[in-house]
Amino acid sequence: MSASKTTFSRRGFLGLAAAAAAVPALAACGGGSASGGSTGDIKFWDMPWATTAYNDAAKGITEAYAPASGNAKASYQIIQWNNFYQTFSSAIASKTGPAVSTGGGFQAFQFEQQGQIAYADNVIEALKKNGQYDDFLPGVLDPFKSDKGYVAVPWQLDMRVLWYRKSLMDQAGVALPTDWTSLLEVGKALKKVGAVGFGTGSGSGNNFGNHTMIMMMVNNGGGVWTPDGQLDVMNDRNVEAVEFLLELVSNGIIDPAAVGYTTDNMSAQWKDKKIGFGIFQASADQRVGDTSGDMLVANPIAGPHGDKATIVFPNNIMMYKNTPSQASSEAFLVYYMGQLKQLWQKKLMAALPVFKSITETPEFTSNPNNVKIVKDWQPIAKTFASRGTKMNANLAALDGGQALNQFTQTILTGKSDAKTALQAFQTGLQSVLKS
Repeated sequence: MSASKTTFSRRGFLGLAAAAAAVPALAACGGGSASGGSTGDIKFWDMPWATTAYNDAAKGITEAYAPASGNAKASYQIIQWNNFYQTFSSAIASKTGPAVSTGGGFQAFQFEQQGQIAYADNVIEALKKNGQYDDFLPGVLDPFKSDKGYVAVPWQLDMRVLWYRKSLMDQAGVALPTDWTSLLEVGKALKKVGAVGFGTGSGSGNNFGNHTMIMMMVNNGGGVWTPDGQLDVMNDRNVEAVEFLLELVSNGIIDPAAVGYTTDNMSAQWKDKKIGFGIFQASADQRVGDTSGDMLVANPIAGPHGDKATIVFPNNIMMYKNTPSQASSEAFLVYYMGQLKQLWQKKLMAALPVFKSITETPEFTSNPNNVKIVKDWQPIAKTFASRGTKMNANLAALDGGQALNQFTQTILTGKSDAKTALQAFQTGLQSVLKS
């Protein structure tokens, strides 16, 4: 199984993180903690981001670290996604947790609220000195800059893009849509040849449906928040986006069965040439198992007011205050960021890298879909904080909470009008957001 076929999505673990939001801060609440390495080592906890080959490679990078005199060595530990938030919370409470870790997309912001995160400003300064700071793709660092410092350092980008089947588009006799109006017409044409005109899904463990909702809002210049981070679900751009989604549903362009599609169902639909156009992840062609050139990344489409945007989840590496040596944590993280290229050169990662130099390697550019995503989609990608730019712990409640799940189910089944559905969504979010 290739790295891109891992069945665990970034979105899935955020659901677990948000579900844990009701757990008292740093409660010793089971789930088991893990420890690795000798006393005094910088413990690096990592997640199963792909196949075991990924973790083997990441462990090799960690164990190859030769610290400068005075700095500690590093040890590597895999933490499973199941109950991961409880695992971290329990270990941090008992001071047996990591010094450095990957983890949930908004995990660093959740633990920052609890005073457990060590800011990464010194790491950023070191990356400036070694030239890596200027190698970051545009905008990827900005979401991590808080008033107190950099909460974490991004290392991979989980992006949502639009894909299409060239053979089905040809069969339907249509060109790629350029805006919402032509997307509707293309969808109708694909339906006539028996294909799904806008593929998505919201079954068990599949959150592409949730992402579709937010992506279309953002693609219309909307979003769940005001630019300064206040809840603003009912804005006109969101209403317009949801009305369009309901139009896709009412025309059968979104498959009525999509509400029950798992991610594997979606992959099978793409593989069996049932979906002609729709939302998926980067490297979806590899996940589906079709790199023949028939499954291709589409061009970004414009909303009714000319906006073009998608959503991205910048996964990150964070440091904790409980460490044998903060200077050693920082030195290890600088080292590790410098070794990331190996993971993409070995084709172990489905997500996009954060460094331009990695996107220019032969291993990455050998897939033209990768090149197109970096060129056309990454520059317009926004986080779940949009219309703002700064991420925070409230985003876990949005991305992983029941309010968004219920909203998505409502829209995909066409059981409400836009304003009623959005009002219920806003009320659900208000009940769980931290002040």
